[in-house]
Amino acid sequence: MSVMSGLFMWFIVGWCVLFIVLMAIGGFFMFRKFLKALPKKDGKSILDWQDHYINQSLHLWDERAKNLLNELVSPVPELFRDVAKAKIAGVISRIVLEEQATTVEFEHIIRGYIEATPPRDHKFLRKKLYQMDIDVAQYEHYFLLEV
Repeated sequence: MSVMSGLFMWFIVGWCVLFIVLMAIGGFFMFRKFLKALPKKDGKSILDWQDHYINQSLHLWDERAKNLLNELVSPVPELFRDVAKAKIAGVISRIVLEEQATTVEFEHIIRGYIEATPPRDHKFLRKKLYQMDIDVAQYEHYFLLEV
């Protein structure tokens, strides 16, 4: 066996391993999306409720609130930014509707942002709030809530 055919064999093996790993990662994220789209006991999925909350509160969002939400999700990689923004907007909208507020306020946005963010990402969230000169101390109790 020549050196060239040995290198080619390792290239093919490496390519197959890379391909299998990438397919597994893609499958994992597709499966998570599939689980979120499955209807729950009430007949609506997580994504259905998210869309429902956003549609019901769309008239309560002003430009200032939309701009703040866009600024908060700016550290999220662009590939995932729309999904993150929709999830956070859904949580904010749920909070606004539950409180029967007349507009989306700063407090609602920060609370929804904290609740929608997984605890493992809270350090990045705190960093972003610090960069925006937002005092996190007054929102500490939201970090402790189990949602």
